[in-house]
Amino acid sequence: MLQDQSKKRALRKRADEVKDFKCKNLIVVLENPKTLKNIGSVVRNVNALGAEKVYIVDESGSLPDDWQDMRHWNPLVKPSASAVKWSFVKKFNSTASCLEHLESNKFESIATSPHVKGKVNVELGKGNYTQKRLAVWFGNESKGLSEQVIESSCFCINIPMFGIVESLNLGTSSGIVLYEITKQRREFQDRKYGRS
Repeated sequence: MLQDQSKKRALRKRADEVKDFKCKNLIVVLENPKTLKNIGSVVRNVNALGAEKVYIVDESGSLPDDWQDMRHWNPLVKPSASAVKWSFVKKFNSTASCLEHLESNKFESIATSPHVKGKVNVELGKGNYTQKRLAVWFGNESKGLSEQVIESSCFCINIPMFGIVESLNLGTSSGIVLYEITKQRREFQDRKYGRS
C-alpha cells in the first residue's frame, strides 16, 4: 500500500514537472485505426513527445465512449505502456463530427499522406508546424486517410523514405512526425514565453 502511494506521488511529481513542456493546442487524430496495439503506440508517442490530446474517429464502435473508461481499459493500457492513463483521449463516431468539432474550435488540420495530387505536399522536415491550433491526422493502416480529411486539410506532409519498402506502421510514423512537430512547437513556445 505504501509502495503504491509512493509510486503515485512520483508519477504525479513527474506529471507536474513536464506540464510546461506540453505542446499546447496540438491534437493528434487517428481516423479509424484498425488495431488497439497501434492506438496504444500512438497514445504512448503523444504522451512521450508532449502533444496535448488524441482524438480517435471510431466508426466501427470498438472503443469505449468515455475517456475515463479508456484510461482503465486493459486492451489500451497495456500497449500504451499506461500512457493512456495520463493522456486525454476523445472518441468521435464519424470523421465529419470530428472535423466539425476541430473547425468550430479554429484548429487547422494537416494530413499525413504521401504525395496527393492537387494538394500542397510538404516533406516533413521542411514544413512549419507552429500554427496556433493544429490537428495532425493519421489514417487507417491499410486505407490511409479519407478524401474528406484530405480535402479539409491545409496541406499533406510526408516522411521521406529511401528504402525498397516505402511504408511505416502507424506507431513508427506517428513517432517520427510528432518528433518534428513537437520540436518545432516547443522551440516556438520557448521563444514566445522567453524560456531557454
